[in-house]
Amino acid sequence: MYEPFDAAGSLRSAYRRVDWAATPLGPVSGWSRTLRSAVDVALHTRFPVTLLWGPEFVMVYNEAYVGLIGNKHPAALGAPAVRVFPEVWDAIGPMLHSVRATQRATWTRDLRLLMDRQGYLEECFFTFSYSAVRGAEGQVEGVIDIAAETTAQVLSQRRLLLLAELTDALGDLDDPEQILDRAVTVLRNDPQDLPDIDVLLPRTVGAAGRPLPAVPSSVFDAGDVVVERIAGTAVVWVRLPDASGLSDDAVLVARLSQHLPIDESYVRFVRLVGASVAQALHRAQTRQAERRVASLERELSEKLQRSLLTPPARREGLEVAVRYRPATERARLGGDWYDSFLQPDGCLALVIGDVAGHDRQAAAAMAQIRNLLRGVAYGLEKSPAGVLAGLDTAMSGLRVDTFATAILARVEKVEQPVPPGAHHLVWANAGHLPPVLVAPDGSARLLQTAPEVLLGMNGGAGRTDHRVTLAPGSTVVLYTDGLIERRGTLLDEGLADLVDALTGRHGLSAEQVCDHLLDRYPASGEDDIALVVLRIPPAPAAETTDGPGVGTG
Repeated sequence: MYEPFDAAGSLRSAYRRVDWAATPLGPVSGWSRTLRSAVDVALHTRFPVTLLWGPEFVMVYNEAYVGLIGNKHPAALGAPAVRVFPEVWDAIGPMLHSVRATQRATWTRDLRLLMDRQGYLEECFFTFSYSAVRGAEGQVEGVIDIAAETTAQVLSQRRLLLLAELTDALGDLDDPEQILDRAVTVLRNDPQDLPDIDVLLPRTVGAAGRPLPAVPSSVFDAGDVVVERIAGTAVVWVRLPDASGLSDDAVLVARLSQHLPIDESYVRFVRLVGASVAQALHRAQTRQAERRVASLERELSEKLQRSLLTPPARREGLEVAVRYRPATERARLGGDWYDSFLQPDGCLALVIGDVAGHDRQAAAAMAQIRNLLRGVAYGLEKSPAGVLAGLDTAMSGLRVDTFATAILARVEKVEQPVPPGAHHLVWANAGHLPPVLVAPDGSARLLQTAPEVLLGMNGGAGRTDHRVTLAPGSTVVLYTDGLIERRGTLLDEGLADLVDALTGRHGLSAEQVCDHLLDRYPASGEDDIALVVLRIPPAPAAETTDGPGVGTG
């Protein structure tokens, strides 16, 4: 006697309980050779296989297929497919009829079906192929379905894509409230996994008319996930960490899909969603703290810097104007400084300098070097070159471990001035940008000298004095690199532009020259600016002679 179900394994008893004679297939003894062979193949494979036989597509399947249909087994054995799968028949029925009519196989990848296999319409995904099974005469007797469930893979990929999108969307935000708003916007684009979602803040908890329950019945900590079923719907809460007080006790609350089991992978996904939002909030909190520290550091450095940038010393017959403009970029406060003071012999000393760096340490180093320079210049009866050499020695001996550029200039009155009111400018340059001299006729030029090393690079390095005679109406501009340096512009271009900006400006006062330059060169945000402008006022008309104007010695 033919026993086709011996290879059915644990399904053997279920097969034998079916009254096959009452099905469209008829008694087992009357099955065709083709059907018997197909059943034998199906029962001897571990891959999920079902036979859909005859025009009614009566189902005969193996043990592996049971995992795909859940509680539809064992009623599905010997039953027409339309009766087993009424909820998905609109999707699979046309394919089965097409295979039977055309004998052309189908291949379907990751088909989404809402299947009732656990007592509810569950979102499932399958990859399968329907192929015709032909009899001895070539006629189609049935269809064989070789299938694999891909639900876990599809859900994992879908959720990973959402998490990646969420991370990207929150990556550039620093404001906690914006983070929460954008997170909700992104997550609402996933109605399959999170049909409804919101973030509840302390001020909104319990607000009337909210679509989601405000708080769970149990107490839970930041990062915890609580799932409860309310009115037949699963609701999940994830408490988020505090972010600068805004989201203190903030709760991510979502209604879960009624088409998915609330299993470990689903809960883990929700926990990762909460972790992504929490990470963005923590990042925002860290950035806010960094900004507060940077702002405080900038404020302290600027106060220190401005406390040292005192009003310039005055001497009869000379105009001196100074300016300091800090960098506009956060944490870009630098070590630029100016100074103007009278030496014991009554000569006016002018200083412009720039310490390497843009931070609190640069400002502190600037204070050290400025005060050392003042002390050396006042205590030693030496020329600017001798003072800078003494400063090099002091920095080396006192271990002031920084580098700086600087110009120290000394304005000396000419004993027998020709023309009347002329002065000598004696200066030494430690790696700084050259001064600009504007002559009484409006021409402007750089006071270029042979380069010398920066302060702090070589204790006791030789320094050189340079001298120029300033006729009445002359202007000298000392400046730091923040005035002319711009990203993408060569230094020589910046210097040439500065000379052009000062050409013809001989009629401006020292204060007006400062204002003109700061208007001409708006803040770049990248560096601070210090300016010192010295002007020898023009002699009264009655005292004007046909002297040489400007000469160098």
